[in-house]
Amino acid sequence: MSTRPPGDPAFLSDDAAVDLSDAEKTAQKDTSRDTVPSDRPPAKTPAMDPLVQTIQPGGGIVMSIELAWGKPRRWYLRTFRKGYVRRMEANRQGSRGSLPFEPVDPRDVKYYRNQPTYWWAASDDPFTWRDSLPFVRVGLAELILISGAFLVLAVLAGLVWWPLSLPPLVVVVLVVWFFRNPKREIPAAEGTIVSPADGKLVQIERVEDPDLGPCVQFGIFLSIFNVHANRASLAGRVIGIKYRPGKFLNALRPESAQENENLDVILAVSEPLSPDLVKPTIRIRQITGQFARRIVCWVCPGDQLARGQMFGMIKLGSRTELVVPDHESLEITAKIGDKVRAGSTVFAHYRNNSSIASNEE
Repeated sequence: MSTRPPGDPAFLSDDAAVDLSDAEKTAQKDTSRDTVPSDRPPAKTPAMDPLVQTIQPGGGIVMSIELAWGKPRRWYLRTFRKGYVRRMEANRQGSRGSLPFEPVDPRDVKYYRNQPTYWWAASDDPFTWRDSLPFVRVGLAELILISGAFLVLAVLAGLVWWPLSLPPLVVVVLVVWFFRNPKREIPAAEGTIVSPADGKLVQIERVEDPDLGPCVQFGIFLSIFNVHANRASLAGRVIGIKYRPGKFLNALRPESAQENENLDVILAVSEPLSPDLVKPTIRIRQITGQFARRIVCWVCPGDQLARGQMFGMIKLGSRTELVVPDHESLEITAKIGDKVRAGSTVFAHYRNNSSIASNEE
C-alpha cells in the first residue's frame, strides 16, 4: 500500500509511467487489489476537499485503535530494531507534510496515502504481500478485530453450552464474507460503462446535474452480503474529491443520497466515448447507510484510474451512485432490479465509439 508523491514524474514507479491503454490492460488482468498506479498533479491543484485529511474522513473506532497501536509499535521498532528503522528511513521518499507524527514504515501512512507525505516504492515496502490476500486491504484491521472478538466470544459461549457459540460464529463468517475481495474480469471495449459497486440496481434516471449538466444517474444498493469495494466505471483522471458529513439513513431511501454522509470522486474520462462528447466528466458517489458508516477513498486529484480499478470501499452496507453524461449515443443495457458486480457488470455503452463499432463488425 505504498503511497505516491504529489506530482514529480521522477518519483513515479514503473506502473505509474505507462500510458492509459497499458494501465487498462493491467487492470483487466487483475484490478482486485487496492494499489493505485498514479501520476499525481502538482500540489497546487485545488481539487481535494479540505475536510478530507485521511482516506477515511469519517474516522471510526477501529481506525482510532489502529492509529493508537502505531505509537507503541513505533517505540518498539525504534528501541529494538534500529537497523530496520534506518533502512526504512533511507528508502522513504517525499516529505512529512501534514502527517501528525514521524513514520517508521509504510504501515504508518496507511490512512494518509491520499495526502502529500512520505511514501515508499513497492520494491521497498515489506508489506506489499498484503495486497495478494483475498480481502480488501484497508479492511484487514476490522477483519482481525471484529471477527477475532466474536471468535473469542464463541469459544467462551461454547464452554457454557455449545449451541451458544453458533450466533457469534455466524457473525465471524459474515465479517469475513463482507471484506472479501474477488477478482473481476473487466470489459475491454472503450466507452463501456461498468458498475462502480456490487449490489442491486435500484435507480436509472435522467437528471439535470448542477455541475455536469444533462446526465443519467444509476443507484446501487449494497446489502451486508455484497462486496463493498468501489471501482471506476470508466477510465479517467481524478479531478475532484468532495466530502459531506451527514446522517445515516437507510440506504434504500432516496433521500439518503442527499442527507447521508457521502463522498464524490469526480473523473475526467480519458477514453474516447463519442466524437461530439467533449471532455466528458463522470461522478461516483459513495454514500453511507444505516449500518455502514465509514467511507474509504484512497485516491486524490491527479490519480489515473483504469476502468474497473478499485479506489475505495464503504464498510458494512451502503449505497453507491454513478452519474454519466446523457447523450444520444448512450445505450443503457442494465435495468432496475439487476444484481450487479463492480467492474464487470455493464451498465451502458456509448455506441458511437469506434472500438465498439469495430467489434460489432
